[in-house]
Amino acid sequence: MARGKVSVLDVAAPSALEAAALAELGKSQRAYAWVKERIARQEFTPGYRLVLGTIAGELGMSVVPVREAVRRLEAEGLVTFERNVGARVAMVDDSQYRFSMQALSILEGAATALAARSLTADDLRQAREINARMIETLDHFDPSAFTRLNQQFHATLFAKCANPRMLGLVEAEWGRLGHLRESTFSFVPGRAQESVREHETIVASIERGDPLEAIEKIARLHRSATLDAYMIHEHPGEALGLLI
Repeated sequence: MARGKVSVLDVAAPSALEAAALAELGKSQRAYAWVKERIARQEFTPGYRLVLGTIAGELGMSVVPVREAVRRLEAEGLVTFERNVGARVAMVDDSQYRFSMQALSILEGAATALAARSLTADDLRQAREINARMIETLDHFDPSAFTRLNQQFHATLFAKCANPRMLGLVEAEWGRLGHLRESTFSFVPGRAQESVREHETIVASIERGDPLEAIEKIARLHRSATLDAYMIHEHPGEALGLLI
């Protein structure tokens, strides 16, 4: 071979180590695209825990390229990593959640109080049955299932509110929350246990025939406590509480 010329074989045949590195890079790119697509489609919602071993098994690869993919997503702000917890899908923008939860604490509390005198024993029994199902989910916690039951519970208590404008506002705020409804229970699962205990307090207050202002306050503080739990976890330096 003439001096100064490079054989094609010299540049086209990577070493075994280089080939392995290229293969890992390809797997990492595949894992990155796979996880990012599911975040975009909201299959992995804010707060969803990314279990690296499970993802690796799903994709038929080792944990190493999955870990690299998650680090890349973390750098892009789509994933957060918390010590002793692991990787979770990040809250992309929690302003909507915070504003809607503040509004709901007032609107839903008022709607629950206005509906209280129209609720029957069957309505209250239904609310307790839903709450019992929520308690059953705590052993194998599923934020999505818990959130759906949570909405059913509260709807049972405020659905008979005689003010259609109030009901429309409550339903609109629930709609604005969208997939962000699961976020608090995903980020702060301990709040779920407190929530079901507070549900019984609300039902008992209605059952006793407490003054409407007392029912309103209990329902309002229950909703704002969920927001407070999220704020303590995500924004500990910001003021908590809305009304006393």
